[in-house]
Amino acid sequence: MAKTGFYTDERTFWHCTGAQALFFPVGGWVQPPNGATGADTPDSKRRFLSLLQFSGLARSLSMPESSPATIDDLLRVHSRDYIERFKQVSDAGGGEVGFVAPFNRGAFEVALISAGLAKAAINDVLDGTLVNAYALCRPAGHHCLRDQAMGFCLLANIPIAIEAARVKHNLARVAIVDWDVHHGNGTQSIYYERADTLTISIHQDRCFPPGYSGSEERGAGPGLGFNLNIPLPAGSGHETYVAAFEQIVIPALDQYRPELIVVASGLDANSVDPLARMLLTSETYRQLTALMREAAARWCGGRLVLVHEGGYAEAYVPFCGQAIVEELSGVRTDVTDPGLEMFKLMQPGPRVLDFHREWIADLAPKLLG
Repeated sequence: MAKTGFYTDERTFWHCTGAQALFFPVGGWVQPPNGATGADTPDSKRRFLSLLQFSGLARSLSMPESSPATIDDLLRVHSRDYIERFKQVSDAGGGEVGFVAPFNRGAFEVALISAGLAKAAINDVLDGTLVNAYALCRPAGHHCLRDQAMGFCLLANIPIAIEAARVKHNLARVAIVDWDVHHGNGTQSIYYERADTLTISIHQDRCFPPGYSGSEERGAGPGLGFNLNIPLPAGSGHETYVAAFEQIVIPALDQYRPELIVVASGLDANSVDPLARMLLTSETYRQLTALMREAAARWCGGRLVLVHEGGYAEAYVPFCGQAIVEELSGVRTDVTDPGLEMFKLMQPGPRVLDFHREWIADLAPKLLG
């Protein structure tokens, strides 16, 4: 019987981003971190998986094995030169082939495993084995360009998985909704001139890439109108995100009528993430997931896949992920979010919310018109 799938691989937790503190290279005035390798450690993802298991939710999920992405899969998205450079540097002991994306030896093989998780999740949902799925990918993918790594992202996991699925399932229209707190610039660049993929990124204004906002970038050529950026002010919080989804994201999906919805599920808009300031709670992620499920039910026969991106608060990411997977599966556990009431007190007040409502009201006609 079809149900919710969860895809993970122990080898992805062994990926190392090298010597850095947050995203600053160690050296000079930057002291090495104590027992960690920077912001992108495996801790938040491993603890997410551990909470699923400890709470008993994992027993309600299908947790299939997957195969790594192939070189042919990569070549549908990335240049051969980039693949060869990445492999060469990985084999030689690690380094960088981009911007703020360090890695150690063996990262190429782990990146293939990570992309393979997304590929398997999308394939199994499309062939009806599963209703929906979550792929716990690491390293992430939404910043990675065709020929350059960026922002901890070494391969474009979601485009690789989608293009592999197109070969097998003949997909005409796919929607990617990116709720990672940082702009999904890599995914945008890959699909910027294509109408067969609607890309929507909701992100903290001018956070990362540094200074980027993007609401004026709507696609080009055949892709004009099929790229939407929703930059929100720092500190936006729960109500602002829900309003942006209800007033912009959902209407855009309803206009496009996708055959599959893929969410780039970064959990770094949470209230205590070290790399952003957006004040979301686990209940925000639960509600946004519900909105995605409803949209998928209207247009896709329920076909919905979430692919993990960022999220660096290791103590809180697990509760956000737990809420998402509970909503996907329709199974509630006894898990309670210990920070929820405190984080509700941190939400913006009436005057700030009025400013945010005006912000969204100004954006909506520009993006949907």
